[in-house]
Amino acid sequence: MNRENRRRQREGADRAQEAPFVCRNCGREVLPDGAGTAHRNHCPHCLCSVHLDDDPGDRAADCGGLMEPVAVWVRKNGEWAIIHRCRVCGKLSSNRVAADDNPLKLMSVALRPLANPPFPVERIEELAAQLDGGERAKCPLPK
Repeated sequence: MNRENRRRQREGADRAQEAPFVCRNCGREVLPDGAGTAHRNHCPHCLCSVHLDDDPGDRAADCGGLMEPVAVWVRKNGEWAIIHRCRVCGKLSSNRVAADDNPLKLMSVALRPLANPPFPVERIEELAAQLDGGERAKCPLPK
């Protein structure tokens, strides 16, 4: 694809991102206003997205699967970003948090690893004792 065709494709993608759309996950209308950016790429209500890009903004993905929020991370500048995973092909992508994203949903995604740790919660006392050489066993956690 030559440079001019790529430029036209990007411009078309930019116009598409400025248009309102209906979320494929929750069914709510999503308006571009309030995002704090000209590039709305996920629903501010449920945080889901659609797998449209192979590279950011190229609209070249053939998948079209629903991308669900699976985690958040903090960039070097302190800005939060959402990690989305495609339900069809499994691709992971990172998207900036928008100004109007649902803060409770963001916190829910951020706290998910704490709500479902990769070990039995009942073993926390035992694991803590292993870390500090048995000192923790003298001061058990409250029940």
